[in-house]
Amino acid sequence: MVSMASEAQTGTGRLLVVDDEEPQMRALCDTLSAEGYVTAGFSSPQSALAELSHASYDLLLTDLMMPGMDGISLLAAARRVDPELVGIMMTGHGTIDTAVRAMQAGALDYIQKPFRLKAILPVLRRGLEIRRLRTENSELRFAQATIQRLNEELERRVRERTRELEVANQELALANQDLESFSFSGSHDLRAPLRTVREFCGIFLEEHGKDVPVEGRALLGRVQEGGARMSQLIEDLLAFSRFSRQPLQMNPVAFEALVRRLVEELRPKDATVDVRIGALPDCHGDASLLEQVLSNLLSNAFKFTRKTASPRVEIGSSRQGPELVYYVRDNGAGFDMKRADKLFGVFQRLHPASQFEGTGVGLSIVQRIVQRHGGRVWAESVPGAGATFYFTLAPP
Repeated sequence: MVSMASEAQTGTGRLLVVDDEEPQMRALCDTLSAEGYVTAGFSSPQSALAELSHASYDLLLTDLMMPGMDGISLLAAARRVDPELVGIMMTGHGTIDTAVRAMQAGALDYIQKPFRLKAILPVLRRGLEIRRLRTENSELRFAQATIQRLNEELERRVRERTRELEVANQELALANQDLESFSFSGSHDLRAPLRTVREFCGIFLEEHGKDVPVEGRALLGRVQEGGARMSQLIEDLLAFSRFSRQPLQMNPVAFEALVRRLVEELRPKDATVDVRIGALPDCHGDASLLEQVLSNLLSNAFKFTRKTASPRVEIGSSRQGPELVYYVRDNGAGFDMKRADKLFGVFQRLHPASQFEGTGVGLSIVQRIVQRHGGRVWAESVPGAGATFYFTLAPP
């Protein structure tokens, strides 16, 4: 074996030179090394194949006619080791026809002996360019195969996930049907006896109230109040369930017009409340559900300012990035922020029923509707100084 490289231009191209005439092989290696190529020379095809099995080369320059294994057979064996290897045949004048057959078998070109450097170098440059293109094509095919494999894996996972979601959706639909059936039957079964209790208490007081001591009438009154509260709890729980499941009908919503209508409907008739309505841009959402959000927040604002000397309610908005932030502010009773984590829980109340009526479901409904619109809801307050409720919605 002969291995040589130009120290000045290492890496121009790695050439595997095979010729059974060792002096010619050595001369060619010396000449090409001087031109900057990295060369490895062998006089035995078997030794060249052994070298190729553990080292990478760009071009194979092989003599066409050699004892034991000719150049065509060597090129075929070498291509089985490295499919992208470019082969160039070296032949004498008398075997040009055989060299053409070698090209038909996969060789890129042939070089006639005796060698002329001006004839060899263009063939080598073209061979290296072909090698580069083959390598790039091989890498591209590998990348395409990898992408195809990843796409197939992704499609498989998507199909599996889709099946899982379909099963989950079916189970959820059945659960919703069961919940709806339970809500209907449960509310009917609960409301009927409550109605009976309240009506019979009313009849008893109307017909026999004059014979009942004051303490007894008070007890019956508490029974009626408890029944009424229980009925309201059932109604609010059904409303919470309904607003959680009602399909969204998303459209542009004229927010200011909706607020002004609700203020006129909900404003206490016997109280003077200073209502201030700021700029309220339109939003994108379900108008009927957003009406419920505003109704609950405005009702709370009017309720909790009822004992305030100069009640004031303010509705406004601001822009935070892509979100519209609306708020309802009052100067009423307020609440302690230490208990804010319970504010939106179902049946959670921060004020006793003796001070302010309610079941503790209204704000839970507000949070659920806003979350279904992809928004957020939060509150800020100081006890005795009022509260501000914020919620975000998407612009139209």
